Amino acid sequence: MPALSLPRAAMRVSILALSLALAACAGADGSEAPAQPPPPAVSVAAVVTKDVTPWDAFTGRIEAVDRVEIRPRVAGYLERVLFAEGAEVRKGDVLFEIDAREYRAAHERALADVERAKARLALARSQYERAQRLMTSNAIARTDLETREAEAAQAQADVRAAQAAAEQARLDLGFTRVTAPIDGRVGKALVTPGNLVGGGATATVLATLVSLDPVYVTFEGDEQTFLRYQQQARAGERAIDGQARTPIRFGLADDGGYPHVAELSFLDNEIDRSAGTIRARARVANPERRFTPGLYARVQLAGGDAFRAVLVNDRAVLTDQDRRYVFVLGADNTAQRRDVRLGAVIDGLRVVNEGLAEGDVILVNGLQKVFMPGMPVAPTTVPMDEPGQGIAQVGAR
Repeated sequence: MPALSLPRAAMRVSILALSLALAACAGADGSEAPAQPPPPAVSVAAVVTKDVTPWDAFTGRIEAVDRVEIRPRVAGYLERVLFAEGAEVRKGDVLFEIDAREYRAAHERALADVERAKARLALARSQYERAQRLMTSNAIARTDLETREAEAAQAQADVRAAQAAAEQARLDLGFTRVTAPIDGRVGKALVTPGNLVGGGATATVLATLVSLDPVYVTFEGDEQTFLRYQQQARAGERAIDGQARTPIRFGLADDGGYPHVAELSFLDNEIDRSAGTIRARARVANPERRFTPGLYARVQLAGGDAFRAVLVNDRAVLTDQDRRYVFVLGADNTAQRRDVRLGAVIDGLRVVNEGLAEGDVILVNGLQKVFMPGMPVAPTTVPMDEPGQGIAQVGAR
């Protein structure tokens, strides 16, 4: 039997001394020894044996697939805000309007420049055609013909330049209506009407917009886990190239367990050297808007293939220095010590890698009443996942 800790050993020595003293007193006066106390009441449960999948736990966040800063393409005074803050918007919805009078005038001026350029082109072409007719009768010098030809070509180029300027003016006029580039939820309006906003390289952020369906569940794995997955991949047990749809499950802060499922869709191409982690994410549908970007998520990733496991409640596990052990209900309802080697927690129960087998019944409540291995107990059967609930007496094994 393993060495006992000092408090428990001292207690057992005291009990033994008290028993000897009582026995001596009984023998001295010839009276009978007092009756032995009844066995202590304890709760017992049969170990759970089932096929389980090992899961590795990570901490993650819900992230939007698309996040856009709404910025104007042209400068001007903000005239109107056309959305309710925090509302969902559709791609193309007008969110802001900038004072368009200056850009409308510029567009009209550009259209006039196009008409002017077309008129010059018509005149240049007419003069060129006249010069060609005169050239057939040698009534004009060749240099004059070439001059008319060049003027017509230049007038044609001027028309194209004026049309391009008019198109730019039309775009600038349209850019005074700032629209949503994606479907999603828009945040707070960061600028109110009447303020001057910048465009181009100095564009002012007017609001932010995030997509809602689907969303990403993003998390980071440590280097040792990544290396273990790589080893499994080399053995043909797993694919970690970022394309294989490895299942994950996750839960939010108010969820019990991990009720939501998704598939791993991305694995980063390098380890973060400062943190020793690698970034991964899964894509999950969000039609009911259950997952808001920024939420905390508890993530589990399948760590290997399913296997047959023996599981117990952590309340049944005791510690003796560096050893872990449980009390097994033995013959004649006695508590027998059994050293165990523990594994991960799966579905709320602890995997026992060594020390227990299917069919074993262990003590889960009242362990403090058991002072030594072999001690008789009065067992009551309870479920392993609810050790505080009593059911019925069990017989000796």
